[in-house]
Amino acid sequence: MNNALSIPEEDFEAAEKAKLIAEHNDRFRNTWGADFTIPGQIVMTRAVAALSPAWMVRLMQAIQQFSDFTEDNDPYGDHSFGAVEITVGGETKTIWFKIDLYDLNLEYGAEDPTDLEQTKRVMTVLFPSDY
Repeated sequence: MNNALSIPEEDFEAAEKAKLIAEHNDRFRNTWGADFTIPGQIVMTRAVAALSPAWMVRLMQAIQQFSDFTEDNDPYGDHSFGAVEITVGGETKTIWFKIDLYDLNLEYGAEDPTDLEQTKRVMTVLFPSDY
């Protein structure tokens, strides 16, 4: 047990691991995958991919700038999910993003998601109805 904080050591380690994963997820999302030190790819459902260029610009901006992580939408503290509302031409849509952590071959979950040399991110952009 960590006496200074009265938190069990395993809980402290899990929180530190989640914080590091959140930092990596944020860098990947904030740069829309352009930070090549964080390997990954961005995919979207057909419904999202069919949106106009104006919608695409707004959804990219909204996802990159998203920072409203709470216990409700981020229970593990790893910043792997978010929902944004965007409006174009008076029409509002809700878009979700979800970041999953895989091995480098995208076959299995990452063995150590804090290790950037062993982990590849896949951010999926979707409508709630696509889930």
